[in-house]
Amino acid sequence: MAEAADRIAHPWGDRTPYGRHGTWPDRVDVQLADGVRPEAVERWVGSASLLHSDGDAMDIAVAGGRIAGVRGRASDRVNRGRLGPKDLFGWQANSSPDRLTRPLVRRGGQLEESDWDTAMELVTRRSRELLAERGPGSIGFYTSGQLFLEEYYTLAVLARAGIGTPHLDGNTRLCTATAAEALKESFGCDGQPGSYDDFDHADVIALYGHNMAETQPVQWMRILDRLQGADPPRLVCVDPRPTPVARAAAVHLPLRGGTNLALLNALLHETIRHDRVDHAYVAAHTVGWDELAARVADCTPKWAEDICDVPAARIEEAAELIGTADALVSTVLQGVYQSHQATAAAVQVNNLHLIRGMLGRPGAGVLQMNGQPTAQNTRECGADGDLPGFRNWQNDAHVAELAALWNVEPSTIAHHTPPTHAMQIFRYAEQGSIGMLWISGTNPAVSLPELARVREVLSQERLFTVVQDLFLTETARFADVVLPAATWGEKTGTFTNADRTVHLSDKAVDPPGEARSDLGIFLDYARRMDFRDKDGGPLIGWRGPEEAFEAWQRCSAGRPCDYTGLSYGLLRSRGGVQWPCDDAAPEGTPRLYTEHVDWAHPDVCESYGKDLVTGAAVDVVEYRSLNPDGKAVLKAAGYLPPPEEPDEDRPFRLTTGRTVYHFHTRTKTGRAPRLNDAAPDVWVEASAADAGRLGIAEGDLVDVTTARGALRGRLRVTDIRPGTLFVPFHYGYWDTPEGSGPAPGGPGRAANETTATDWDPVSKQPLFKTAAAALTPVARGDGTPAPAPTVTASAPYERLDGRGGAA
Repeated sequence: MAEAADRIAHPWGDRTPYGRHGTWPDRVDVQLADGVRPEAVERWVGSASLLHSDGDAMDIAVAGGRIAGVRGRASDRVNRGRLGPKDLFGWQANSSPDRLTRPLVRRGGQLEESDWDTAMELVTRRSRELLAERGPGSIGFYTSGQLFLEEYYTLAVLARAGIGTPHLDGNTRLCTATAAEALKESFGCDGQPGSYDDFDHADVIALYGHNMAETQPVQWMRILDRLQGADPPRLVCVDPRPTPVARAAAVHLPLRGGTNLALLNALLHETIRHDRVDHAYVAAHTVGWDELAARVADCTPKWAEDICDVPAARIEEAAELIGTADALVSTVLQGVYQSHQATAAAVQVNNLHLIRGMLGRPGAGVLQMNGQPTAQNTRECGADGDLPGFRNWQNDAHVAELAALWNVEPSTIAHHTPPTHAMQIFRYAEQGSIGMLWISGTNPAVSLPELARVREVLSQERLFTVVQDLFLTETARFADVVLPAATWGEKTGTFTNADRTVHLSDKAVDPPGEARSDLGIFLDYARRMDFRDKDGGPLIGWRGPEEAFEAWQRCSAGRPCDYTGLSYGLLRSRGGVQWPCDDAAPEGTPRLYTEHVDWAHPDVCESYGKDLVTGAAVDVVEYRSLNPDGKAVLKAAGYLPPPEEPDEDRPFRLTTGRTVYHFHTRTKTGRAPRLNDAAPDVWVEASAADAGRLGIAEGDLVDVTTARGALRGRLRVTDIRPGTLFVPFHYGYWDTPEGSGPAPGGPGRAANETTATDWDPVSKQPLFKTAAAALTPVARGDGTPAPAPTVTASAPYERLDGRGGAA
């Protein structure tokens, strides 16, 4: 077993090299609470990681009725026993003394402790009033990517068939809505084609806007082990920052922000120009070849050089690696998803794989990655704006299937217009048409763009806000009712990682005080609202997580995400299993599309697609004409300049992102001492050239200002692309005197004070990475470095060692 005491300084641990086509060796990471010896652990309870999308299998140590540590599970294919820093230390937040333990209700403008009956009666009374006065569209739900599958499905049923509202979305809209949309555009349906096991077999791995070392650190360990083994893969990295991935790459393309699509069209151009195309695969399995080839015909590397500010020779080098790979894996994340023309760019990654025939075999696959542990479940269960089971809201037969399953009339399920995305939900709340907003497991007062506007929305007296969370977050401070929730380790449920692997997380300890599981809260609300089916029976008949899972299995039957071959017992005995798992694939399914594209036919697809420029929905007649046989779609798009470009007053491009030590808005990781000490406060990254030009240095206090607002932080000088600023988005106000926002008249701490209320037209994902910004010195530092990590993409300029790490 590997002790974890040094895993803050060395996030990826020791190497266990292995060669191509080999088996990744085991390495069991363990972290126990101070003073707890292994023999003092009373029991180990099965679970998986909560603070990223990797799905690392682990066991929770219990001693004295409390969580006392974690241990990686060597038998699980996802991680072979390894754990990342957030896995090893994040559990400490469960026992934070400021956990919510009783409901809070607003009286006289102040939140006061109350009891569950009082709090839930306020929620149900307001729900009934709004339904009677204004109808289902007056109630909205905004949820998370961190609940369990059983909870999302229950929420989807009560919102869609109980209330009948179209206003249900998750904060997955902010992180991986583009992943789902890109898969639907290319394959007709959500679901990752590839598997993490493909990293064992690939000879080229291309990472687009994906700082895997910090967002999925365990899979980065896997790649590091491959790099030190026989026949290592060559990496292509597209990222403006000097990430560990960039430092290990054979080709690094530090492109100008907002130009991903131009770069990808140039890569497609070169692949086609050199005839590195599997024409037989294209003819048998795709439609749209002629349009794609024509669209990229003029997208030469020199053309892209002028747009992306990356040398044409480097683009050609990357294209050669991608085009001549024997087995290509591509991963995509926020650098694409949260940028300009997000879906259009992500789709071109799919196109590269389709024209090369790089799908459905070991080492050949696409991973349109997720950022949250249960983002996949939000999407599967219909808590993200889509219908449960990857059903198509435009397909009346699919709606009728759901109605029959829930025993309600099809008209109960809102489907005559596109489902409401999160940004529109908040706009409706701002305008007053949504009168009640129930927020569960997410913190939009820090995570949404343009925070001054978000605070104004949440502050409206006419908006009745319910917040369901572990702590008194910045968002909870605006609520009318706050419901204390249980979290990972305190409840039972399943969750699915980014490569479709389902894990079971069993309850290890009781939640604090009167806190309840999210499932318990939703079931209590459904009971109090007395939701009924069309025959007068209870709409929701399950009473606990296993019964909810079985209800979900019935919903998933015959759909792409089929869970009917799974059970709690199977997941306890075997560990993670990849869906679909059914009678035809009782062991699970490592890869999709091994023989043909299964779910793109007009009768079964999840989506008919959208226009990649305008976002307008394609109707069934148009889709059936394009793709009558249900093949993969090669969908082309032309590059357009970003909506906001630097100018004389705001000469920088601002991008936001993550660090390996924190997750989202730090509500958990900020309360884990080792993680918080590694990155205790916000910082601003700028290049050495830009810092020299402005006469500023490491540790100086600076302001970053955009058209929306400003933030203040200490300067970290790095090898980031000149003209680019980076700010981590994790930092809010819960641990400041203000609590919910910046001091009056002063600059903020949160990155999203500066970001724009703008989104991709297709996925509706906000653009967090393309703002024009000014960088202004405020005060000289005292020689103390910025409060930023030193071994990640944020490594100081002088510490870069040129070997894929920091000195």
